[in-house]
Amino acid sequence: MTLLLAAADTAASKPVNLWGALGCAVAYSAAVLATLDAFADLIQARGDSPTGHLAPGVGLRFGSKLAAAAIAVISAGIVLALDSNWFAFTALTIAFLVVVALGVTVLLRNRRVMSDSVPRSGG
Repeated sequence: MTLLLAAADTAASKPVNLWGALGCAVAYSAAVLATLDAFADLIQARGDSPTGHLAPGVGLRFGSKLAAAAIAVISAGIVLALDSNWFAFTALTIAFLVVVALGVTVLLRNRRVMSDSVPRSGG
């Protein structure tokens, strides 16, 4: 019983690390920007290519930006979870997922528009 009270007292007296939350918010926003930049590169590369295929360098750049974004989000999420800052963790994760979902929607819509505008050869 005393151990439980001591743990509750320690948890109650530990304030949220606002500087850590700010740093994690910066990491999340950088990850969002890197993800959107990767999507924009992909859309632009497909629009510039006559066949719609990607060059290996463009694919590598796209993948590296997404990997950097994933590393930033996962590490910031771990820091927020270890700090027990669940409000910031939840809010930043939801915001990140919403922006990425919007980016994926635009990417898929562009892909559909590009495939509809490519003339098909009749045989």
